Amino acid sequence: EEAHGAAPVDFLQELPSCQSARRRRGGTQERRPAPLGSGGAAARALPQEKDEPALPTAREQPRCMADKRRMRDSQQAETERLSRQEKWKRTSSKSWKKALIEVKGLSSYLVLWRHDIQNIEGKFGTGIQSYFSFLRFLVLLNFIIFILMFSFVILPTIISKYKIFNSTTTYISPRNIDDICTIYEPNGNKGLVYFYTYLKDLLSGTGFLEVTSLFYGYYLIDDVWISVMRYNMPMAYLLATFAYLALSFLWIITRSVEGFKQNLVHDVDPFQSYCNKIFAGWDFCITDPNAAQLKHRSLQYELQADLQEEKIKQRIAERSTKEKLRIYSLRALTNVVVLAILTGCFYSIYRATVFSQENSNVSIRNDTRTDLVNLLVQYLPSVVITLANFIAPLIFSFLISLEDYTPAFEIKLTLLRCIFLRLASIGVLLFSLWSQISGCGSDKCEPCGYNYKLYPCWESDVGREMYKLMIFDFIIILAVALFVDFPRKMLVNRCSWKLVQWFGYKEFEISDNVLQIIYGQTICWIGTFFSPLLPAIATIKYFILFYVKKIVLIHTCRPAARPIRASSSNFFFLVVLLIGLLLAFVPLGVSIARIPSSKACGPFMNFNTSWEVIPDTVHQFPRGLKELVLVMTSEAFAVPVFVILCIIMLYVIALARAHKRVVEQLREQLVVAGRDKMFLIRKIADAQKN
Repeated sequence: EEAHGAAPVDFLQELPSCQSARRRRGGTQERRPAPLGSGGAAARALPQEKDEPALPTAREQPRCMADKRRMRDSQQAETERLSRQEKWKRTSSKSWKKALIEVKGLSSYLVLWRHDIQNIEGKFGTGIQSYFSFLRFLVLLNFIIFILMFSFVILPTIISKYKIFNSTTTYISPRNIDDICTIYEPNGNKGLVYFYTYLKDLLSGTGFLEVTSLFYGYYLIDDVWISVMRYNMPMAYLLATFAYLALSFLWIITRSVEGFKQNLVHDVDPFQSYCNKIFAGWDFCITDPNAAQLKHRSLQYELQADLQEEKIKQRIAERSTKEKLRIYSLRALTNVVVLAILTGCFYSIYRATVFSQENSNVSIRNDTRTDLVNLLVQYLPSVVITLANFIAPLIFSFLISLEDYTPAFEIKLTLLRCIFLRLASIGVLLFSLWSQISGCGSDKCEPCGYNYKLYPCWESDVGREMYKLMIFDFIIILAVALFVDFPRKMLVNRCSWKLVQWFGYKEFEISDNVLQIIYGQTICWIGTFFSPLLPAIATIKYFILFYVKKIVLIHTCRPAARPIRASSSNFFFLVVLLIGLLLAFVPLGVSIARIPSSKACGPFMNFNTSWEVIPDTVHQFPRGLKELVLVMTSEAFAVPVFVILCIIMLYVIALARAHKRVVEQLREQLVVAGRDKMFLIRKIADAQKN
């Protein structure tokens, strides 16, 4: 027995994991064999010392069906010996769990586009399915934002207008404002109006739309009294703006946490990457043969891309000084060209905006041609932005091929440049508007603080520009689908020319489509403050866009043969969406805190800026509450809070580093376990030979 007990110990000491442990300890300590029988006694005693966790149910255990049935029968036999109270507890727990499962199953049928997205996933895989799931998320987000703005801004206005609940209204009366600043005459349609005039107003946001609840200038209510309750409209308008921005930020962060965890622990080891692609790379949701063949090509491309990256890295390591100097010079020149292209695009947007604002008010109502030209002048900034977003990425794709980067870095850098172009173009448009609104001479801006002659209600003008960007972006999407995608498919099917067949069907580029809808969502975030109904328009737009993209995908497009690696995860989409939201904070913050509010329209006409409604409301609080708010906003309170937040941040960083080290140790243990398995396999093979 001693020989048999010592033999396994000597055998285990030969394992690679045991030898690695001895080397880490310095090789001085030897593993002593435990006394015979002590290991089993300790193993039997260990569960008695610790509280035993609840055993999993038969369904949760990884066993065959026959074993699960035997376990179920034994559990039912044990239940018969329990008391009535214990039986009632178990029965109630099972009934409650069953009810929750049924409710969860029924609620899954209420998910928007559940069946459609499942069909897309089955035919084209999870990569394209993630785009449509992301589009569904934006539909729900915009709908919630619309409900928020409708409940706190639009609904009180409707209640006060129609005297619902015996409500009374206090309209804003200008105080300490020059009379010349209060002149605002919206260009509402009067008398007999032609049909094309309504169409032009619908596209440009002027005419009858200018005097509706679509834009900021419609809201002139100061207070709404329902019985004895006072509703502060300016404060509600500003808090609703902060609420939809905070809601969007928290919702995006919540959805991206899971993807962030996966990216945090993701290993970039090439060996693990190859194993993941070979053993776990297949998408079992694919049922279409063409999609399966495409998935084969996709996996083949990814392996080829990995090998190509390794070759490029090896070639980079072997570069001479002369080659490095040549490549760095070429990259510097290419970046100069990219900056020049971006500068040219931004300057073109600036000049188009200035020209549009200076000439859009010149029209002759009785001349159809003049109205059409005026409409084109009003849409000139949108046209220039769309052309820049179409032409510049093509140039970026050509220039990136000259810079000799790895394929993965080429994709990231190209996407970064396209994201910067799309989102910064909105910022340039707003900067151009602000330069016209507040950057005028002292004689023009002195009475009101802004150019009151051209922009008596500048918030409505900014909202109108955001409205036109939203409408024009939607028109371009529909036009491309109707006049480019479908004719291209018909041409490929009916024409046998080699050039036409070489072009083939259009690929469904996930990254381009995601950037397109994120561009529209950024416009919605910025424009909601100036146009409270813009989230409703965005909801309808994305709702229609879902079906348009679905029809285009199924009937005219094929998935991209070279999808980006991040296309299978929503984390990439959410990161770009978060960038757009952070960009929206800047113009909204400047508009609320820096630029003087209009004195002729809107709920903030009696305030120098929109932000001043907050301190004005705080001064109306009771004395105790006011002092509490002042203390919480003072430096004496802010500094300790900032220090505590820094300490918490340092703790979280240290905790993340500790978790990272644990993950690295677990990976090392997996490698060592693999070596142990190989060692045991060799031992078994040697024993069978002998």
